[in-house]
Amino acid sequence: MTTATYHHGNLRAALVEAAVAVARESGPEGLAVRDLARRVGVSHNAAYRHFSDRDALVAEVAAVGLAELTSAMHRRIARVPPEDADDPTRPARSRLSECGRGYVDFALAEPGLFRVVFAAYPQAPSVEELPARADADDPFTVLNALLDDLVAVGFLAPAARAGAEITCWSAVHGFAVLHSEGPLRQLDGAARTAMLDVVLDTIDRSYGATTAGPASPAPSAEPRAPRPRPDGAGPG
Repeated sequence: MTTATYHHGNLRAALVEAAVAVARESGPEGLAVRDLARRVGVSHNAAYRHFSDRDALVAEVAAVGLAELTSAMHRRIARVPPEDADDPTRPARSRLSECGRGYVDFALAEPGLFRVVFAAYPQAPSVEELPARADADDPFTVLNALLDDLVAVGFLAPAARAGAEITCWSAVHGFAVLHSEGPLRQLDGAARTAMLDVVLDTIDRSYGATTAGPASPAPSAEPRAPRPRPDGAGPG
């Protein structure tokens, strides 16, 4: 990029585009206003007129990452057929599972950007401050809507609904971190998919137990991988 971008009044967009590219490569550690100004081809003073400090820049990149994460979840959810004549609870259950798979998909495909999304809080918000609005489109709101659907179809008991969003979020986020930058990052795709199936099936069964719902797991939108054996010898 050149200074012509700035002359046309698009410096902010150019800085964000460059920052997102850097975040994909190196996560939040690579984000610095001065470095991005050099990359775009403008003075750091010009860049600081759009981003007063690094936190403001990180927050802007996190917003891009959050939108992409939400889109990844929506793409997975959209794979689920809207109805199931044999079990009316299955579409809602499958949508919740696919939501989790979309979350993990994004974390593994975009580890740097994923880390930025969760580094943009100099002061962590309280649970009450997290977005959960009907007019919003973000992972937390999507998750809450899917859990409300489980209650509506009679699979999750209303009494068990409170706090369910934190349980689900913690499970898939922890799984994503373990596999994107933790000790399980070297596993192959089949083993990872099988492990995620176990996590999501466990959540599904626990919610079904609140209303004595179906014991069979919610079907995935794609074929399940064979489960790895505990001794590491391959599929059982």
